[in-house]
Amino acid sequence: MHNLWPLHDLVRPRRAIVGMSAVLLPLDHNKSVDWPAFERHVKRTVAAGLIPAVNMDTGFTALLDHATRQEVLHRTENLLEGRPFLAGAYVGDRPGAPLDFDRYRSGIEQIRNAQGTPIVFPSFGLAALPPQEVILFFERLGREFPKFYAFELGEMFHPSGRIWDLDTFSEIVKIPQCAGLKHSSLNRVLEWQRLRIRDRIRPEFQLLTGNDLAIDMVIYGSDYLLGLSTFAPDLFGLRDQLWREGAPEFYALNDWLQYLGMFAFRAPVPAYRHSAAQFLKLRGMIDCDFTYPGSPERPDSDRDILRGILAGLAPFLQ
Repeated sequence: MHNLWPLHDLVRPRRAIVGMSAVLLPLDHNKSVDWPAFERHVKRTVAAGLIPAVNMDTGFTALLDHATRQEVLHRTENLLEGRPFLAGAYVGDRPGAPLDFDRYRSGIEQIRNAQGTPIVFPSFGLAALPPQEVILFFERLGREFPKFYAFELGEMFHPSGRIWDLDTFSEIVKIPQCAGLKHSSLNRVLEWQRLRIRDRIRPEFQLLTGNDLAIDMVIYGSDYLLGLSTFAPDLFGLRDQLWREGAPEFYALNDWLQYLGMFAFRAPVPAYRHSAAQFLKLRGMIDCDFTYPGSPERPDSDRDILRGILAGLAPFLQ
């Protein structure tokens, strides 16, 4: 801990924040994908100044079949017409499975063919590797692909997730083809440690906070790729603008968005996706607040609390 303090030198006033948003995949009343609602939400995300990230945990990628993930890529590519987006390179396997590099390669190639940038999801095979082999895996990706993002995911999101030790993280930062890393431990200290290492080794490396319980990590030099931002991409875009302008209103808006995050990302954490659907329906942005089959649900009573949060955010929506 003594290597972290003081933190004041990490604060970056008026920095331009790069915001990436993991896009929810909405459902219709038949519990099928609502493709028009998905497309509207991708457009809404771009209009807010955020970079969409599809086939992420927020988009239920672990629950989707191959054809649906491909349709997500196809529609996103057509909508964005060359504008940037990220997509999860997901390998679904089981505990005890060996690393399947060929499936990772295939998934990354599909994303690149759709003009997206891959972010490499954890798998049980990858999580089981010792640290040196994890580094070799990403170095091999770097020899085959010119740009990708790595992904540290806490087990509270998915049992195949892993948070690497600092030495492993440091070596991944050095891989030139690895443009950045999404860090989703929900732990500020682990992220502050990584920011120190990033700033020392490779300042241009993008550390994307995935900490929906501490969305102010952006003031310390993290950019973000958040599931929470899919609840309100417009308000995240406004918040980022307020920080860039040095406006004190940043703090009030950030506090309300953090209240939303603390409520939506309570245990069981994966149920935040249902919270997102409930909130977007309350905002009139989607027609149905079902969550994907197999994903945990929130109680109906949550809607009353979400209405209260939406009322608190109302001044920023005018």
